[in-house]
Amino acid sequence: MWIDKQKTINLQLEMPVRLSTYRKGNAIPTLPGTNIFHSTELFHVFEMTRGYEPLLIVAYIGDRPVGKLLAVIRKSVRLFPPSIIKRCEIYGTGEYFDEEQNKEDLFGEMLEHLTNEVSRKSFLIEFRNLENPLFGYKAFRKNNYFAINWLRVRNSLHSKAPYERLSMSRRRQINKALRNGAIMEVADNEKDIHDFSRMLKKAYSSQVRKHFPDIDFFRLLAWQNPEKELAKVFLVKYKDKIIGGSICLFSKESAYLWFSGGMRKTYAYLYPGILAVWAPVTYAHEKGYTHLEFMDAGLPFKKHGYRDFILRFGGKQSSTRRWFRFSWEWLNTLLCKFYI
Repeated sequence: MWIDKQKTINLQLEMPVRLSTYRKGNAIPTLPGTNIFHSTELFHVFEMTRGYEPLLIVAYIGDRPVGKLLAVIRKSVRLFPPSIIKRCEIYGTGEYFDEEQNKEDLFGEMLEHLTNEVSRKSFLIEFRNLENPLFGYKAFRKNNYFAINWLRVRNSLHSKAPYERLSMSRRRQINKALRNGAIMEVADNEKDIHDFSRMLKKAYSSQVRKHFPDIDFFRLLAWQNPEKELAKVFLVKYKDKIIGGSICLFSKESAYLWFSGGMRKTYAYLYPGILAVWAPVTYAHEKGYTHLEFMDAGLPFKKHGYRDFILRFGGKQSSTRRWFRFSWEWLNTLLCKFYI
């Protein structure tokens, strides 16, 4: 088994814990867990997608894994600094398998290990989509991360049918689009996924802030481990042409809408962007998932177009945060003092 680095530590329970960093998918052993964002399957998708460099940190007690944390380094074009930089992104705060271990202590050790591993390679480290915004607070501050308030939007799918939660205007738009001939379906072939990716890339081309991965990312994610329902590509078609779509991940009892878009100007009367969201909402409800979460609801601005758009599907917003750390010490120290 190829291991990049090992480190032995002692937690408060004084149980020896070994941290291992995996950078090659074929070196990762069989691991427990159900969280898609820290899974071996997602590691393989990142590994095979151009522009991504994943690493998986696994905490062991003896030979038994007790926690894992998946991070991915990618290229990013930013106005500040004005260059192509590398940034490291982590979705959530890891997954843990031993209830007797203190999860925050384990996370603190994995966080320190990760920070040492990637701080020289990445200009920015970002933790996003936190389930519990208070988890790991001391560990983040100890490792010189600063937090920015963010918003989270989740749709409840278990107590009412999704249609009952829609605003009246959203109901009229969906009904009109379907009457006018738009259809929603799950992609089941390579050509549709490729055409969907090209369409979505054009939709994202004007949104400088949002990152769009290589086209192969969607194909790899859709076909990764077909025995498990890890991800689906949803299509909106009109006369056999793809005019909208989305990609949704599934983890435990929740669905996560990662990318969505449509040709809303060309096919305004078909509302492709709306149907691109409505398709995974209805699918997740039919499959018995309890929630659907939008993975980027944005900063807590009073006026936010995308957040207003997704809230009309019946979701609720709540406060959360994202944690950041810059590699430039002077900049990071300044921001840590500003966002204390």
